[in-house]
Amino acid sequence: MKFGVVVFPGSNCDQDCFYVIKDVLNQPVEYIWHKEAKVSGFDCIVLPGGFSYGDYLRTGAVARFSPVMNAVKEFAEKGGLVIGICNGFQILLEAGLLLGAMLRNKNLRFICEYVYLKVEENNNSFTNLCEKKQVLKIPIAHNEGNYYIDKNGLEELKKNKQIVFRYCSPSGEVKEEFNPNGAMENIAGIINKQGNVLGMMPHPERCSEKDLGSEDGLFIFKSIIKELV
Repeated sequence: MKFGVVVFPGSNCDQDCFYVIKDVLNQPVEYIWHKEAKVSGFDCIVLPGGFSYGDYLRTGAVARFSPVMNAVKEFAEKGGLVIGICNGFQILLEAGLLLGAMLRNKNLRFICEYVYLKVEENNNSFTNLCEKKQVLKIPIAHNEGNYYIDKNGLEELKKNKQIVFRYCSPSGEVKEEFNPNGAMENIAGIINKQGNVLGMMPHPERCSEKDLGSEDGLFIFKSIIKELV
């Protein structure tokens, strides 16, 4: 099995993801430049966090037109695993691989802090090692993490059990006071209907070693590995 980490101009978490996959988890991984037109030979593609193309127009709006995104779409359509983290999530939304859109944080400020996530669904390739309702401690770092979707779209997400993570308290309470950015219904991560494309605002690669204050990010990466082995 092999991971591919896409690098856009302005990506700044690509090396973090690469490090965790290669040096912490000892898995094969390669960088994929944004101008690549093919992504053959990979089992899971990671769209990392950062500020792709400087976040001009809006987050992910320019990156969705990178040549590599056509290849990522084809890869996903064939069942390949794709995970978009923070800016990667925003790109997946802009590219139409996931439902919804991102708005500015409710306080109109950049937020960088640890938050708690409640695992709403674990019957998928990205959280299969988690217990349902398990609470994970994972950091966020974004200016546009206020997830929005219309009423019909929200009902579809709920019906198909596509809401994977919600912001919560350390004990798992999902309330507005534990919502850092104003995201609708505290949504922090969703999956596509087919179950092979995940988008999440928190950064699992930033909490995959004990020295960083949490190792909960490993649940996501190890779940992917378990699915692919």
